[in-house]
Amino acid sequence: MSQSLPVNGLIIAGPSSGCGKTVITLGILKALKQAGHRVVSAKVGPDYIDTAYHTVATGRPSYNLDSWAMRPKTLLGLCTSLEEHANLIVCEGVMGLFDGANSGAGSTADISALTGWPIVLIVDVRGQGASAAAIVQGFANHRPDIDLLGVIFNRVGGPNHRRSLETATHQANPEIAILGFVPRNESLHLPERHLGLVQVAEQENFIHWLDTASSFVSRHVDLPQIANLARPMNTGLHQLQTPLPPLGQHIAIANDPAFSFTYNAVLEGWRRQNAEISFFSPLADEAPSPTADAVYLPGGYPELHAAKLSNNHGFLQGLREAAARAFIYGECGGYMVLGKTLTDKAGYSHPMANLLPLETSFTEATLHLGYCRAKTTRATPLGPKGAKFNGHAFHYCRIIDSAKSADPLFECEDSMGESTGRFGMVAGQIAGSFVHLIDRAK
Repeated sequence: MSQSLPVNGLIIAGPSSGCGKTVITLGILKALKQAGHRVVSAKVGPDYIDTAYHTVATGRPSYNLDSWAMRPKTLLGLCTSLEEHANLIVCEGVMGLFDGANSGAGSTADISALTGWPIVLIVDVRGQGASAAAIVQGFANHRPDIDLLGVIFNRVGGPNHRRSLETATHQANPEIAILGFVPRNESLHLPERHLGLVQVAEQENFIHWLDTASSFVSRHVDLPQIANLARPMNTGLHQLQTPLPPLGQHIAIANDPAFSFTYNAVLEGWRRQNAEISFFSPLADEAPSPTADAVYLPGGYPELHAAKLSNNHGFLQGLREAAARAFIYGECGGYMVLGKTLTDKAGYSHPMANLLPLETSFTEATLHLGYCRAKTTRATPLGPKGAKFNGHAFHYCRIIDSAKSADPLFECEDSMGESTGRFGMVAGQIAGSFVHLIDRAK
């Protein structure tokens, strides 16, 4: 630790998705930084996209905290790492406060209970007045092992609406601080697509948006009181773990808007194992480093750039040349690009790297979503045969053809422990699947 004073943290949560958590969190992060706090952030759950927004707001890497997919020592090591260069941690929740897998396992509330960080609840009050007090009361009393200390009312109407909210909440929940009344402001809406928000790297005017959000939130939220509600983590200091074994000594990682779904915890773990990491952009027609002994193609949105990727011969040829000397691993979007063809939503089929006998399509796509446990079917740089990992799947594409010339990479179970069959492919030094790996299994 670089400091002796305790680092305080808190969690911004909501009753449900869509209540405005992310917009208000980003405004708070930027405003606290401008106020002189050394603020860092985290995000509950497996979401890649929100953490990238957080990083722009704070100027520091943001970590995912996932109590379902991560071993306790991994999660607590990440929390300690957050403290190294900060005096305040702001963690954004996922979905509703008590939502997760298996009736709440891995929820935002679980992170609060584990760390001791108190909760500030964002309540969207469109279409209600005094009834919002019952929501606050219910969420505050639902679990005795967490502390809901403050509430921010979002999308508030005029003065009468504010008075109704304030009076009812003070009467029902006098111990809970009202930290803000945020008016309706549709100009702060962030664009979305099927996997969540449009990536921050694709937002040309995001810095201006962030400045506007920060100014707006500063006017309507009590920032000093929010900072004062934060508490130190109650578990002591923990060593940062390595969630996944390094894929090689020098790992070349695809990194651009088509391949952006990487976890900072995984990258930092590899660095701490003395692995060299380099980045390349397939969209810029760059090939992986010729000195790399491993290539990692993470998930992202290759389907939005399929024509360009298919015509980027420098990237594809460089990938094929790397296959002769390096282990190549693709997750989700990266897995699709390792295949023979990718058919976009309009029905156009685009040739890909042809390193795995796989054809995928976004026509008639269906959502595949959920946590999973994955066990390797053979030895790879990920580990010996039978190595176990926790991860998640979140994709819309479907497999239209897969040959039998490659073995499955994983045997998988869902979050309830039910077998979901075999996933992915491994052929020689090429492997991939739709599973996003988060951590080794407990």
